[in-house]
Amino acid sequence: MRGKRYGMLIDLRRCIGCQTCSIACKAEYEVPLGCYRTWVKQVEKGRYPLVRKSFLPIVCNHCERPICCTVCPVKATYQRPEDGVVMINPHRCIGCRYCMAACPYNVRFISPRFNVVEKCDFCQKRIDQGNLPACVEACPTNALVFGDIQDPNSEISRLLAMAPTQVIKPEMGTYPQAFYIDMDLDIVGAK
Repeated sequence: MRGKRYGMLIDLRRCIGCQTCSIACKAEYEVPLGCYRTWVKQVEKGRYPLVRKSFLPIVCNHCERPICCTVCPVKATYQRPEDGVVMINPHRCIGCRYCMAACPYNVRFISPRFNVVEKCDFCQKRIDQGNLPACVEACPTNALVFGDIQDPNSEISRLLAMAPTQVIKPEMGTYPQAFYIDMDLDIVGAK
């Protein structure tokens, strides 16, 4: 058992769909236009005049059993043993896109600058320095909570214990570590 297991909790009762998380991520990593390490899915529901928008921030799920790691022919995608963060070694990646095809969450893209796969890495450099991921730090409504889910005193562990949560596509057996409070299941399957 690891000493740490990082995860993300997204409280959709607080998310206002402002895209600040996506913008912070783009700024942190200089993500090119048209590409996203994290993004907010938006779906309009209902019929006029009773229409509402639902939001679903999407990040890499940093799965406990990541399919992406098993399909990479050059082992460029790997899981850090010390905290479970799923990483991509850009020096090993050959851009074959096997990991993109295998990922059930559609959270990877080919960098047009380097022709390698990129994705959310929970801002690995920031968390290694003891800081929060850029998206969490920037969220104006505190809808994103990051931390060690194995530490019973962490904010994320307390919230996971108090509120019912869901994960995207639990049937895939990957054990995602991105948890959602008050997730609208209709938005998950919407295009």
